[in-house]
Order: sequence, then C-alpha cells, then structure tokens
Amino acid sequence: MENESNKRIDSVFSTKVRAGKRRTYFFDVRQTKGNDYYITLTESTKRYNGDGYERHKLFLYKEDFNRFIDSLQETIDYVKTELLPEYDYDEFTRRQEEWEEKRAAEDAENHQENKTVSQAGDENTEEDTGAGKDAADEDGGEEAGVENSLDGGDDDISW
Repeated sequence: MENESNKRIDSVFSTKVRAGKRRTYFFDVRQTKGNDYYITLTESTKRYNGDGYERHKLFLYKEDFNRFIDSLQETIDYVKTELLPEYDYDEFTRRQEEWEEKRAAEDAENHQENKTVSQAGDENTEEDTGAGKDAADEDGGEEAGVENSLDGGDDDISW
C-alpha cells in the first residue's frame, strides 16, 4: 500500500528555473494511481530569516493545459507589447547566466580549496609521528583551526 501512495507523488519529469538568489520554480509531471498525468508548478522562496523555504503550489490538469498556456502567453505578450515595450526582457537571462557562471566558479574554487586542505591533512597524517602532533598542539593548533572553519564554524556559505 505504501508503494502505491509513493507512486502517486513521484515525479515522472522535473525541471527547475532559478529566479535569483532566493526563488526557484519547479515544474513537475506527476502520475496518478490511475496512470493519468498532471503538472505541479511550485514556487520555492528562501525565507529572509534563513529558516527554510516557503512553497506555493499550483496543480494543472491535462484538460486545462491548452487554455492555461494560451492565457499565460496572452498575458505575457500584453505586458511585453502594451505595458513595457521598451524593456529589455533578455536582461534577466543574461544576469542569470552571469550569476550561474560566477556561482559555478566559486563552487569550483571552494571545492579546490577543500581538496587542497584535505590533501595537506592526509600528508600530515601519513608523515606525522607523535612528536609532530605535539608540536602542532604547542603552536596553537593552526591545522585544527583550519579544519574547524571548514566544518562550518565562521564561514557564511548559505544559498
């Protein structure tokens, strides 16, 4: 019985759209127990206080797909042509691409730094004798301080 309820909520297809630092949209195709399909559109927004996410869901059923997409396109076209025809709608696409490139570069840099610190720790562990460990402790435990900061101590790495 548990598998049937899980089957009902499992996504058959999923894609997401990042919309800035705090907001993400998820588009999921889900299957019902009767082998029918529907779409959930979820807006997930990170709370300002950092305490989780706020989510809003919209369920879209197959009988409404065409009317929904037609009305959505009509609404978007109205804003683009009548209300804000001069606006550069590609600006946000460019900014998003730049932000994603910057984030990927930062992630790669952080991954490389963590790998370097980890390798240095591995080398010290292999080469250290009891005396080497005591010397590090006498120096104030610099290596331990580096490891503690990587464990989430004072680093502010929150997306």
